[in-house]
Parts: sequence; C-alpha cells; structure tokens
Amino acid sequence: MAEANRPSRFTGSTTPGHGTPGHGTTPGHMSASTTPGHGAGTPGHPGTPGQGTPSRTGLTPSIQTPGSTTPGRTPRGSLKRSVHNTPGHGTPGRGHATPSTPGRGTPKRTPKRVSAEALVFKEEVQRHTVHTLVFRSLKRTHDFFLFDQWAPLQPHLDGRELRRSCKIRSEYAHVKDMPAPTVAKKESKSTPLGPPSTPGSEKPPVKEISQALALVTNNNNKAVTLQSRRAPLPKPQWHPPWKLMRVISGHLGWVRCVDVDHTNEWFVTGSADRTIKIWDMASGTLKLSLTGHISTVRGVAVSDRHPYLFSCGEDKQVKCWDLEQNKVIRHYHGHLSAVYSLSIHPTLDILCSVGRDATCRVWDMRTKACVHTLTGHTNTVSDVKTQATEPQIITGSHDCTIRLWDIVAGKTRATLTNHKKSIRSLIMHPTQYTFGSASADNIKQWKCPEGGFIQNLTGHNAILNCLALNQDGVLVSGADNGTLHVWDWKTGYNFQRFQTMVQPGSLDSEAGLFAMTFDKRFVIMMSLTNTGLSPNLSRFCFKTSL
Repeated sequence: MAEANRPSRFTGSTTPGHGTPGHGTTPGHMSASTTPGHGAGTPGHPGTPGQGTPSRTGLTPSIQTPGSTTPGRTPRGSLKRSVHNTPGHGTPGRGHATPSTPGRGTPKRTPKRVSAEALVFKEEVQRHTVHTLVFRSLKRTHDFFLFDQWAPLQPHLDGRELRRSCKIRSEYAHVKDMPAPTVAKKESKSTPLGPPSTPGSEKPPVKEISQALALVTNNNNKAVTLQSRRAPLPKPQWHPPWKLMRVISGHLGWVRCVDVDHTNEWFVTGSADRTIKIWDMASGTLKLSLTGHISTVRGVAVSDRHPYLFSCGEDKQVKCWDLEQNKVIRHYHGHLSAVYSLSIHPTLDILCSVGRDATCRVWDMRTKACVHTLTGHTNTVSDVKTQATEPQIITGSHDCTIRLWDIVAGKTRATLTNHKKSIRSLIMHPTQYTFGSASADNIKQWKCPEGGFIQNLTGHNAILNCLALNQDGVLVSGADNGTLHVWDWKTGYNFQRFQTMVQPGSLDSEAGLFAMTFDKRFVIMMSLTNTGLSPNLSRFCFKTSL
C-alpha cells in the first residue's frame, strides 16, 4: 500500500516541452518527452543514451554523462534554454547539434574552415627553403647581367656604305665626276723630296725616306703650331689713378640717386629723408631743397632739352618739377607700387619709369598719358636706360633677365638670360654701341642692337648696386659692402680698388654704395653712400683723376 500511495519516481509525459532535461526538476519529478524534436536527441536518433533522455516507458532512468545536467543541481537561470527547441535539432536553446564542453553547460564553438587554396599556398611557401630562395635570386641576377644590353650596337658596314652611296648620288652627283684641279697636276709633276732613284732601283734608300719624312713632319708641326697659337690678349690702356677729393654731408637719410645738369654747374641728389637737394658743382654747397615726396626718393633725372627735373620714389609717384618756379607742375599716375628708376629719352619727349610692379611705363611728358605699359618681367625692375637708336629702351630686373624693347610695338625685342643673380644696374657707353649690366655674379658687356654678349668682368664679389662709365673707357662699380672697383672697359682689367670709410657714429655695414655718376666732362666721379645712426652722416664722395 505504501508503494501504491507513493508517487512514482518516473512519470511519462506526452506534453511538448515538459520533461525536457535541463528544466531543473528535482528527483521524482523528471519526465520523459515523446514529442519529436523536443528530446535530447535529433530525429532518427531519439533517446540516445548519454543525452539524458529516459525510455518511452518511463521506467528506466537516463544515464548522466559528464557535461549533462545533473538532477537537483541545475541553476534556475539555465532552464529557459531548453524550452524552445527547433524540430530536427536536438541541442537545447541553440538549434545546432554541437557537443557541449565537459564540465560546462555552454556549447563548443565550431572551428573556422580553411580553404584548399590557402592550404596549397601554405604548403608551397613552406616547401621552399632559404637555400632555394637565395639560389633563385642569384640565378636572376646572373641572367640580368649576362648580356651587355648597355653596349652600343656593332656598326653595320653594309648599311653605312649604302647610306654613303645614297648621299653621294643625291647631293654630290653634279660634282662627283668633275676633272681634278690643275694645281694637283702641277704638284704631281713636281720633284720628290728625296734624290732621284738610280736606274734599276724601284725604291729610294731608307735613309733618304726617313730624312724626307722628318722634314715633312717638322713642316707640319710648325704649321700646326702657328695655327693653334691664339691671338694675344689686348694690353689695357693706362688710366690715371683716382683719389678722394671731397666729402659732403647734408642729407638725413640714405642717398639713393644722383644726376648732373647738362651745363655741369650743379647736380641733384635724392635721399631717404624724402627731400631732393641741388648742390653747386664747384664749391659743393647746398643751393636748394625740394620737398614733396612722402617716401624715399629713388630716382632723379635732369632734362637736357627742358627746364625740368623728374623724380620718382617709393610713394608710387612720378613728379615733374619746374626748375624756374621750383615746384611740381605734373604728376604721372599709374604705378601700382614703388618706383625705383626713371630715364628721359634723349630725342623724344617721353619718360620711362620702372618699379616694383614689374612693369616699365612710358609717359608722354606734356599730356601725362601712359603711352606704353611694357610687361614681361616677373619681378622688380630695378633700372632702365634709353637711347636714340634701337633698342631705345633697356630694362634690368631682379628676375635675372635683361629685356630690349621695341618702342613702336611696345613688345620685347630680345631677352638676355645670361645673368644668374638679380640685375641692379645698367650703363650705356657714351660713344660705343654697347652697354653693361651689373649683378652679384659679375659684370657683363653687351653689344646692341640684338644684345650680343662681349665679355665678363669678374672680380668684384659683392652685391653690385651701381655702375658709372665715361668716354675714356673707365668703368666704376659700387657694391653693397662699400667696395669700389675701377675697370678698363676694353680689356676688363681692374686697375684700382677703394673701400669707403664710414663717418663717425655709423656701422661698418652701413658703408654701401647706392648710386654713382660722372660729371659731363668725365673728370669727376661721384659716389653716394649709406647713412649712419646719427643725423648728417650720409655723404657722397668726389673722386677725381690726377
């Protein structure tokens, strides 16, 4: 009776999802499931021993294997995994038939599949040893340098002869069969160098042949020597030495420009103190000061045919001064930046000005109209010169080029690119059809009108700011470091050098030369120098020949 009243330990259940192992049922409450796909095994393999599935009769307990759920010890949180099982997949909660890890209730991950190509590649890499790879590299190197691809091809003699015959037939057919000149016949009839051969002997003696060959060799050597001898260098002309005659102070800033009146009675200077001063040539005294510029005065020019003085400066202005009234009568507007130099045409009533806007502007003096705007330079145009013959306008720029301009067409006539440094000064020869240019690399001489190169004047290793040339062929160059070299224009011989002295209170680096010119008699040379820290220290030096 007791056994009949006691509930059975194993109760078979046909309800889907009730009796699945892993539900945390205590002993005496386990049930077996007969629903397809809800047991521990897959369809076709129901009730596999070791999967925790009891027999259908419900009288045989399941066999617990390591990793399977132990009755009475399964936590409640893991019961929900076995509720929803996909038909045909007997793994609780996953739907994948993967074996569980021993000792844990989580399924084991499936390892990644490796493709056959990767396996083949891996085997090939492992099959080659270092010795094999080195041997293959050596073989490739040997095959690469085995043939002489760099060597020139062997000449094709037949092709060369064919090319020569074609050229003779096409270009020299009319002179190929001409008779030999009469001079050659006369030379063939002349007597040989050696003595006549004796009857019965076909060749002259060896001694006589050697003497004849020696004579011919000596004659040939003599001729070659005469041809290879170069013309001797021209001897430089003697010029009297120059000495310092006078030092004049008056400006309060750097003296940047100078020009002499055609009467040779006075000269004019422009300075960084924004003033233009007129000085007496004989005594060196100040005669007049003109004010009107609001920045540094960079260029002055006195007209030989008008009572006008033209000036330009870093304030972008070009002014025309009437020296009879001592005031400005015209302004020439158009430059977009500082104006660095100007030049008056010797025969036409036009004025040329250049500046930092990389242009050269040609002005009509009377109407103030801009006749031409000559463009082409790519950097600051530092100097401009004019002459009555072609090219009538020449400009030098910091882009290391010199341009010769056609004043009628307003275009470049020629561009000279020989200089490697910025060109800061140009000079026209007063009597010859030549001009010179100064740069930090050297001084070059050019021939008009096409700008043919003549020669280099090397030796003044500094930044050259100015040039001066007189009709005696004396060229003077001034540099930024205060050195002054005197040259012979014809030969390029440097026969005298100076080093300017700074005034008391100035630094040694402030002895630079910015402008220079000769007077109209070409016996006085004026050079304008830098200024110092205290006032009245800028000066210009007069140097005269003995």
